[in-house]
Amino acid sequence: MEYQQGQSREQLTLYTTCIDDMIPRDNTVRSIDDFVNGLNMGELGFNSLPTQGRPPYDHADLLKLYIYGYMNRMRSSRQLERECARNIEVIWLLGNLRPDHNTISRFRKDNAKAIKRAFRTTVELARNHDLIGAVLIAGDSTKLRAQNSKKNNYNKKKIGRHLEYIDKKLKQYNEALSQADGDEKQEFEKQIRARKDQRHKYRQIAGKLEKDRSSENPQISTSDPDSRHQIVRNTITEVCYTAQTTVDAKNKLLIDCKLTNENDKKAMGQMLRRAKAILRTDGFTALYDKGYHTGSEFKIASELGLDTLVPVPGIGRASQAPDPRYNVEHFTYDKDTDTYTCPQGHPLKSNGSWYKARNYRFKQYKTKACKGCPVRSLCTTAKANGKIVQRSEFTPYIEANSIRVAAKEATYKKRQALVEHPFGTIKRQWSFDHIITKKGIRAASADFALMALAYNLRRIFNILGKGPGDGKAARTQLFWALKRLLQWITALVRPYYAGQGK
Repeated sequence: MEYQQGQSREQLTLYTTCIDDMIPRDNTVRSIDDFVNGLNMGELGFNSLPTQGRPPYDHADLLKLYIYGYMNRMRSSRQLERECARNIEVIWLLGNLRPDHNTISRFRKDNAKAIKRAFRTTVELARNHDLIGAVLIAGDSTKLRAQNSKKNNYNKKKIGRHLEYIDKKLKQYNEALSQADGDEKQEFEKQIRARKDQRHKYRQIAGKLEKDRSSENPQISTSDPDSRHQIVRNTITEVCYTAQTTVDAKNKLLIDCKLTNENDKKAMGQMLRRAKAILRTDGFTALYDKGYHTGSEFKIASELGLDTLVPVPGIGRASQAPDPRYNVEHFTYDKDTDTYTCPQGHPLKSNGSWYKARNYRFKQYKTKACKGCPVRSLCTTAKANGKIVQRSEFTPYIEANSIRVAAKEATYKKRQALVEHPFGTIKRQWSFDHIITKKGIRAASADFALMALAYNLRRIFNILGKGPGDGKAARTQLFWALKRLLQWITALVRPYYAGQGK
């Protein structure tokens, strides 16, 4: 059976084409090149430091390399270094430059803010092509695993367990040492020194935790100091970062992204401020899941003039009445009289005083009618004062959100399809479910910004590449092929005509 035969590796070949001819006109790498060439690198913050000796690499070239790498599932600086020598698209993109992995890695680490600004330019590019509707947006977060194991993350309880275990082992070793001799004695002395070194290490960490007053449960990560041990799903935990995103509904493009090490409770207000500044309008509705249901954040949204749709979480067990029909949600509030009315028709009044909780103020409402109420056992388990209803300063904003959610259930159902689209591409399709950098949130933010930048560009190129543009691209490619053929013929006949002229 005959097969197609390849060309001999020893055969000499005279190429009649240049490297530009090897890259099709509709190749994505050309779009990356055009996008970066259109950026003002100085305004974005890619400022080269003065150097001596060999000139540095252009920031534009390194940014092109990273965008190409992230769009093709490559983030490692060593992998990108190898691609510079063997990948024809990268060779074309960089003009055959071959930066080493240290240069590539330092660029990402040292230009975190500028990379985030470059992501913002993709939003402006989408706006210029009318790809952003600015009518409906959705926000959510996802956890990205950090380069820090659970073993190297510590809190006060964990340190206490370690110190208790070390003290127990030291006691055992000291008792054994008193009865040992010879080589056995030296081994126990070695173990005791090792345990004392461990105890000194853990006590140093415990001292740092005692000084940390920024949170209720302080923790320290030794490999990536800004990462935090958080719940990822149900009872599964990881040392990770929280990636906050905002997605526009029209084409599922990211309009904003931010990497934090905190949960979602206090994130919505800040993300809405940023969204309003980016979109330059307050005429949009924002969709979030119940993890963002926080009264203070609803107040911020109201002050910004924005409508939010956040589902109401269920009432916790501690706040449940023995009979669900007597939960606080079934009590009616009268704004004019500042009173609640229970299902039995008794008014609950406040003494007008505001009480302070950790992050908010509240009033208490109660009634003397509870003492003789026939359904008291169904309403409350309190023995002294009867039913007490608390109303926080943020309750009006919470109630307004509940009314909007009830009126726009169909709109809210769109949230998951909108906000999970980027996460599906980035985490499932590209396998970017972790942060590749170490040593702090600044470098990690650059990694996540490059993910968002690559996602937006890929999405924009796919959208703009559909429809009538495909036929135009084919005609353009045919034109360039004919032009190259004409140049080749001209190069062949030019020596002949030059000889005739002599």
